[in-house]
Amino acid sequence: MSETPFGFGLPEEPGDDDSGKNKREGAGDGAGRGGPPQNPLEAMFGSFGLGGPGGAGSPADLGAAFQQLGQMLSYDGGPVNWDLARDVARQTVARGDSGGTADRSVGGQDHAKVAEAVRLADLWLDGVTTLPSGASSAVAWSRAEWVEATLPTWKKLVDPVAERVGNAMGEVLPSEMQAMAGPLLGMMRSMGGAMFGTQIGQAVGTLAGEVLGATDVGLPLGPAGKAALLPANIDTFGEGLGVPLEEVRLYLALREAAHQRLFEHVPWLRSHLLGAVEGYARGITVDSSRLEDMVGQIDPSRPEELQEKLQQGLFQPEDTPEQKAALARLETALALVEGWVDAVVHAAASGHLPSADALRETLRRRRATGGPAEQMFASLVGLELRPRRLRDAARLWASLADARGTDGRDALWSHPDLLPTAVDLDDPDGFVHREQTDFSELDKLLGSAAAGEGDGTGNGTGDGGASGNDSRGGTGSGGSGAGDEEPRDGDENGGKGNGDGPGRGA
Repeated sequence: MSETPFGFGLPEEPGDDDSGKNKREGAGDGAGRGGPPQNPLEAMFGSFGLGGPGGAGSPADLGAAFQQLGQMLSYDGGPVNWDLARDVARQTVARGDSGGTADRSVGGQDHAKVAEAVRLADLWLDGVTTLPSGASSAVAWSRAEWVEATLPTWKKLVDPVAERVGNAMGEVLPSEMQAMAGPLLGMMRSMGGAMFGTQIGQAVGTLAGEVLGATDVGLPLGPAGKAALLPANIDTFGEGLGVPLEEVRLYLALREAAHQRLFEHVPWLRSHLLGAVEGYARGITVDSSRLEDMVGQIDPSRPEELQEKLQQGLFQPEDTPEQKAALARLETALALVEGWVDAVVHAAASGHLPSADALRETLRRRRATGGPAEQMFASLVGLELRPRRLRDAARLWASLADARGTDGRDALWSHPDLLPTAVDLDDPDGFVHREQTDFSELDKLLGSAAAGEGDGTGNGTGDGGASGNDSRGGTGSGGSGAGDEEPRDGDENGGKGNGDGPGRGA
């Protein structure tokens, strides 16, 4: 995976030390597989054995390569060539992970182990949360299956950014030149879509070799209601931990099942998180003047130069209060999701798994240091999905469970306005012990208003009294007077006027 695919530089955070920078630089070796091609032409020709030393390849390979080139240039499915992205991701997966471990098919034994782990995880979670199970099925995925299952969600997240890039590439030309260069602009967009598709495919393929389930980045990447684990990656993750693999699998199943409960039974959460990411991406601006200078300096005889300049960083998030607020909302939402999962899983695992504390700390550090998931997304969308306040959020959720019980804690997910804010994460004890709004009096008023059909006023004349079983009082012709509160025979609720005032039921 390249360090800055299609123009994004990773945002620098205050207080970041060199370790994070070095880590990102160490990850910039292509896709982590010995440096795969960084542009679509090299990727395409290399896949047919035409890009290596000597350019070896049969005429059939060459013909297939040119056929793929024609398909690439004729793609009109949007700002990103997702067909190419899928192909590159699958090729990246086939090459194996950074440790040289190849993808493998998932067998029946793997499916059975994952299904049993998720079943047991749901059983343990029932005792620590009021949210019911959210997984209608549990599956074991290979890396290639993870790629296929999550690409639709990546499409939603990346397309807004890529569309802005494509439009900017056309807007740098004067209007009169745009009319003359219509076919050329179309080809530029196709090439741009191919570049984006190649880089996204490399990044997603790399990530497939690292993720452990469908919710590693804190977002619902997979299909709704489907809990998924990747056995091959779990085996690799568990090496060297000194923890039995069964415990590792169960702990990860707890995390996956807890995420699924939250995303399935908090109906607004999925769209809230994805919408926040998309909204942030749409706010990214393109430095048109820089892009215009870049286009003027490109050597037409070196197509790869466009790719090199795109990687120099063309986009910078607007440094506006609105953009900062969008980022703060997203980071807080991610922290609340990950903090709730952390707290609930810890409560469920503590009495069952001897290594629960060690596994908890291992996964906390994996998230806090910006693992491959966060780095990949930062490169693609210019945004790091790192729950920086995870520990604060987990502490707040645990305190809420102690103070209000699991019912009171989980009730906060009923509406986004009830959730803690970033300020509350600074003072979790203050939020936990804050006096809760008492809606009982309001409920009584609303109930009285609903039953107060008996308090209406009419326009009748005469004595204004209610008669029979009619609970509504009449209005006299003048003055005002109170009903006498004593119902007539056969009338349980009606009152009668005392002359010319409005009668009122008791």
